[in-house]
Amino acid sequence: MTDLSLPRHDWTLAEVEAVFARPFMELVYDAATVHRASFDPSEVQKSQLLSIKTGGCSENCGYCSQSASFDTGLKAEKLMDTTAVLAEAMAAKAGGASRFCMGAAWRELKDRDTPKLAAMISGVKALGLETCATLGMLTADQAKQLKAAGLDYYNHNLDTSPEYYAEVVTTRTWKDRLDTLEHVRDAGMSTCCGGIVGMGESRRDRAGLLHALATLPVHPDSLPVNALVPVTGTPLGERVLKTGEIDPIEFVRTVAVARLVCPRAMVRLSAGRETMSPEMQALCFLAGANSIFVGGKLLTTPNPEQDEDAKLFALLDLRPMEPARVEAAA
Repeated sequence: MTDLSLPRHDWTLAEVEAVFARPFMELVYDAATVHRASFDPSEVQKSQLLSIKTGGCSENCGYCSQSASFDTGLKAEKLMDTTAVLAEAMAAKAGGASRFCMGAAWRELKDRDTPKLAAMISGVKALGLETCATLGMLTADQAKQLKAAGLDYYNHNLDTSPEYYAEVVTTRTWKDRLDTLEHVRDAGMSTCCGGIVGMGESRRDRAGLLHALATLPVHPDSLPVNALVPVTGTPLGERVLKTGEIDPIEFVRTVAVARLVCPRAMVRLSAGRETMSPEMQALCFLAGANSIFVGGKLLTTPNPEQDEDAKLFALLDLRPMEPARVEAAA
């Protein structure tokens, strides 16, 4: 009998679709069993995400409030000062976060900004936090520079299936995303890579996204599962406001399948948690989610406040995961 807790990279799309189609109770049971093979089910890793450069992005991602292509009322801002970023990182650590993630709304990292980003990364690293960044597309040399500065994780989501991708964004290609992930892996950084559900895609597209993640050369170290937060003025947000958000049980199914096809990834409940009931989040944790973003804002959209998460953890007898040992960059 196949050991489901062992990572495999030869999944077929038909196999992933078949996992999605399993009876819900059996699916969640299997995902919970696989989760326990590699993780303590009572521990949840806490990350905090800061927008270090907000708005004005030249990409046309149909879900994003920060795209210059859409009128969402968001004002473009410049890259934050390093001292301000480090102050936010200190506050995040004091609030219980073990990983600090920095996100910039631009298409790609510019060489002129790399030294400033490196200073932010090394400064956050020196605080004893794991470091993560999402800065758009990277060249191989930029990835090496960020690694040298002490960057532990790089986030670059695939967003959706290859077939649905053009419905989401047309200003960069699926291959562009794969190329950046390759540069990140080659530089020796861990990958944070997942997607967004509830954008009008089909279950086959959700299976296609997870199939793509499960057949990467290396499974993502962190796998964020985002529920679309519909933003007025964005094409996908307007569509969802009319047609309705993803069914909660279907979302839990997606989390469970993510756990089964990438059994050793940190599966993160990301965007959309602010409107999830405690019961829905409990099912997600049971199904294998073991990471969340904390803090009242997730880039530009709402996220549960710290006291709400404290109540949730107490209600579910969960405890924060201890941070991995972090060494400052040389």
